[in-house]
Amino acid sequence: MPVTKQAIKKVRQDHRKTVFNLRLKKRFKQAISAFRKNPSGKALPELFSVLDKAAKTNVIHPKKASRLKGRLSKMLVGKKVGVG
Repeated sequence: MPVTKQAIKKVRQDHRKTVFNLRLKKRFKQAISAFRKNPSGKALPELFSVLDKAAKTNVIHPKKASRLKGRLSKMLVGKKVGVG
């Protein structure tokens, strides 16, 4: 157990940040799976917003967010063209 005041405070902060990060991670994973089940043009901006927020708060790496956005938007383009 932490002894000093600052260590006790750090434990509280870490717990709070963990809760926020897990909530955001769960949200972006659910958004991705929902989009993969039913890709639509309306859902894409909302998905991008969730991914950008996760990247901004360092829940995921910004390049991972970019990669996911590219792959998911390709799914939508492929669906329109009839390629995939």
